[in-house]
Amino acid sequence: MSRPTMKALVLDRAGGAFREAELDRPVPGPGQVLVRVAASGVNPLDLKIRAGEAAHARHPAPGVLGLDLAGLVEAVGQDVVAFQAGDRVFGMTGGVGGIQGSLATHAAVDARLLAPAPERLTLREAAALPLVSITAWEGLVDRARVEPGQKVLVLGGGGGVGGVAVQIAKAMGAEVFAVDGQEKEALLTELGVVAIDRRRDVHDYVAEHTGGLGFDLVYDTVGGHGLDLSFQAVRRFGHVVSCLGWGTHALAPLSFKAATYSGVFTLLPLLTGEGRAHHGEILREISRLADRGQLRPVLDPTRFVFAEAAAAHDWIAGRRSTGKVVVEISADATDRAAPPLRKGEL
Repeated sequence: MSRPTMKALVLDRAGGAFREAELDRPVPGPGQVLVRVAASGVNPLDLKIRAGEAAHARHPAPGVLGLDLAGLVEAVGQDVVAFQAGDRVFGMTGGVGGIQGSLATHAAVDARLLAPAPERLTLREAAALPLVSITAWEGLVDRARVEPGQKVLVLGGGGGVGGVAVQIAKAMGAEVFAVDGQEKEALLTELGVVAIDRRRDVHDYVAEHTGGLGFDLVYDTVGGHGLDLSFQAVRRFGHVVSCLGWGTHALAPLSFKAATYSGVFTLLPLLTGEGRAHHGEILREISRLADRGQLRPVLDPTRFVFAEAAAAHDWIAGRRSTGKVVVEISADATDRAAPPLRKGEL
């Protein structure tokens, strides 16, 4: 008897085109869940992995890309008790390090990386959240331990990670400020944070919003010069977090304030196997925030289906996206388990 098959988009070489193929459908092993993929979130990192330009995030070819997914559990492997067939789930589960990604109709994934998808979101919306939400949470909560009443500054607050970070910080009771371009001002205001034009001098907005003392916590999602600005914007004994803390930076502005720094490398549990259960725990918290109306994904209105994954990559590469881009793998992508949020609930 022939094995069940699935459709997948295969990358045969770095920088190459996607090839639609029919492959054997994976069978979930011990601790794994077979997910019928509804939607695959696309991140700028996916483009770098495809191009072979991410030394820290290589994926051997031929392979299937796609870091983020949302879908329905089709079967569970031995020892899996947290999920059962029919459950709506989401997670950052593959597409790097030789682990099959989400640009396929099915994926067998480590159950520890999954969480129940938010009931108030469609699976398309849920697929936009895993990588950016985990990155934001690890920086704000795990590393910096954000507290109510703190003044939190997010550099790149209108981007993928930044847009989630400002919502998490606000949900934690912080007073939130976000630096980005003028075109993101309306979005940031809608999210309930103070928007700061990135063309402004850092000392000017530190003076205006903190009386010159500096921010308690600064999250840099931009990297490069953004991290240098963070060291200038933080207060004495404050904390700086960056998810793009690469390059060479002068530490004196940070050291003279006795401030501290943490880096975030979100892929580490996926690449090493260490800490995977915590990713599932984070996404459970994200799901709760979404269902309470305290967090929502910012999606690009342009929709892409399975055969248009390359066009979705091009859309991001051409800087035409105005939010997270998602590839819809099946009709389940528009499924939601509960009524959507009412106007004004977020």
